[in-house]
Amino acid sequence: MTTDLETLATALYVKIDDALAGTRRMGRPPRLTDAELLTVAVMQAVLGFVSEARWLRFARRHLAAEFPYLPGQSGYNKRLRAANTLISRFIRTLARDTDLWHDDVWIVDSTPVECARSRPTAKRSDLAGWAAYSYCPSHSRFFWGLRLHLICTPGGLPIAWALANPKIDEREVLTDMLLHDADLLTSHPRQTVIGDKGYVSQHLDTFMADHGLSVLRPSYRNRKPRPGEHLLKPIRQLIESVNDTLKGQLDLERHGARTPAGVLARIGQRILALTTAIWHNRTNNAPITRSLIAYDH
Repeated sequence: MTTDLETLATALYVKIDDALAGTRRMGRPPRLTDAELLTVAVMQAVLGFVSEARWLRFARRHLAAEFPYLPGQSGYNKRLRAANTLISRFIRTLARDTDLWHDDVWIVDSTPVECARSRPTAKRSDLAGWAAYSYCPSHSRFFWGLRLHLICTPGGLPIAWALANPKIDEREVLTDMLLHDADLLTSHPRQTVIGDKGYVSQHLDTFMADHGLSVLRPSYRNRKPRPGEHLLKPIRQLIESVNDTLKGQLDLERHGARTPAGVLARIGQRILALTTAIWHNRTNNAPITRSLIAYDH
């Protein structure tokens, strides 16, 4: 483990432990605390261990001094699935602790999260009914799974996220994300949201205007281009870069989960890892905000 990763893990553990100080759990205290659990989960994602069994073997051998007790694979998986609310809470906590949280521009997009490939697996999976078959034009491929809808800043900081059936309209998911997060709307008045052509809708424009937000996106080819529309393309490419970081460096589509709680935990784990890296980089004035290179080896 590199010094940079050890520093990141220590800072994250202290941040979570301080935030949870004074809270009490019912029953006997766990041998692996919540702060340790989330720190271990972030380290797993950053180091690229897709298999939990392999990760725990590695951690017991190399991280015994930092984490004297680690549960078995089944226990670790159970704790992680039960920590979905905690993961979401600290994604937001770390995001709010950066200067990027106050950016007045958001970028929104969705990307496929494949959950199975064979027909028998799709039929047997507990995700059936939530996950579905769909086509992704930007990647020119069919897939069976979900779509990750992500709102982030131009610097790549995740602001809000949701997993949804890929057949559900992106515009509906965006409005639901904002409606179910009243604090987000309250703390970001007059926000500008940039999306692609999939977010063209008079209903969405009305919704955004009613909530003090504005939407910028390219026009259809048969419509007159809006002023400054040519400037949107490089900005929208930023969220594609964020999705590439999640998929290429944090193995978003190799989550291996087969249940709704498992998928939420594994995807949340990766978004928490990205948020943690950005938070730590901004705190230490690193030259590249979204870089994971210092921590992934």
